[in-house]
Amino acid sequence: MDEYSMARALENSTDRGTGGRPRETTMKLALIGFGQAGGKIVDEFLAYDSAIDNSFVEAAIAVNSATTDLQGLDYIPQENRILIGQTRVKGHGVGADNELGAEVTEADIDEIQGAIDRVPVHEIDAFLIVAGMGGGTGSGGAPVLARHLKRIYTEPVYGLGILPGTDEGGIYTLNAARSFKTLVDEVDNLLVFDNDAWRSAGESVGSGYDRINHEIVERFGLLFAAGEVGQNDHVAESVVDSSEIINTLESGVSTIGYASETVESANDGLLSSFRSDTEFDEGTATNRMTSLVRKATLGRLTLPCDAASADRGLVVATGSPEHLNRKGVERGRQWLEDETGSMEIRGGDYPLPGRDDVGAIVLLSGVTAVPRIDQLQQVAIEAQETTESVRANAQEDFATLVDTSGELDALF
Repeated sequence: MDEYSMARALENSTDRGTGGRPRETTMKLALIGFGQAGGKIVDEFLAYDSAIDNSFVEAAIAVNSATTDLQGLDYIPQENRILIGQTRVKGHGVGADNELGAEVTEADIDEIQGAIDRVPVHEIDAFLIVAGMGGGTGSGGAPVLARHLKRIYTEPVYGLGILPGTDEGGIYTLNAARSFKTLVDEVDNLLVFDNDAWRSAGESVGSGYDRINHEIVERFGLLFAAGEVGQNDHVAESVVDSSEIINTLESGVSTIGYASETVESANDGLLSSFRSDTEFDEGTATNRMTSLVRKATLGRLTLPCDAASADRGLVVATGSPEHLNRKGVERGRQWLEDETGSMEIRGGDYPLPGRDDVGAIVLLSGVTAVPRIDQLQQVAIEAQETTESVRANAQEDFATLVDTSGELDALF
């Protein structure tokens, strides 16, 4: 059963908390989806958040310069869908021109602020700006909005940037490199998802993006929802509160890994008769969690990198409460500390009653050894040089085309 199906099953089968009150969460976000990709992902976050009983999204806003993109959203309230750049682009988008995207954002920043004014900022822990970095509106506008928010509010401002695939074209690579360089300086931390690392061969564009958006929301959603302090009678042994996440996301660039595996209930199958030894069960749970932390760290990260280059980290164990234990989390945390050489590795657990699996989320922050970013920047430099050369040649060729050596007068 996938994450959404399981979450909806939990929503229907579990109590909302002690005395029927909504469960408290310690991490609350104001999400702002910028551009087409950003709006769609924030829409997905809302669907996910609703399925797990509204745990971490306090408010959601979509900003775009294209009317059709805003109309295609399902969950973001109409009053929180902000159209910018109407005087310049008439609701048709900026056409992958991120300089224009930045300009129309700057010009209409008051329109965006009007929607943010409706957010109960005193109840949030951070802003999260979500944007595709290869297009025009999101890659150009997200850094402008980040700078604006940091000038006004004391809450952290994070970015979630989606890198385009290498086969999407030079203009998108150039946009992404320039946006990355700008946005990373304007946010408190830039979480990155690399489409290139998650594309599947033979997959259609539509289904590919839907699946990738699902992966984005699952990983980042589990991280931000992990601050939930209890579900029914199941309370985390070591709660991951907002301060743990905020301290891990202190600065720089971040990536997330996730690994999970299905586990048998203690009463399931023939093996149940051999499970009377509590120490054996605890040892199995400990070894499993350590293995999952390694898989999450060394497997497919949202942004592939050398984990040893991380400055800070956070390990969160998730899943069936009876298969989570403090020793497993601590062993996993210690392994990551040894792997990164960092003393700032935090850990905790996030019990999910009713699940038939356990998993590990690993947040690596302040990473520096990132081959994809080096490649992106090099390709972008080459694309920029090629573009400048083409433009110069085009101007020269046009001058030659209309040159009549003074033998023909213009009309006026």
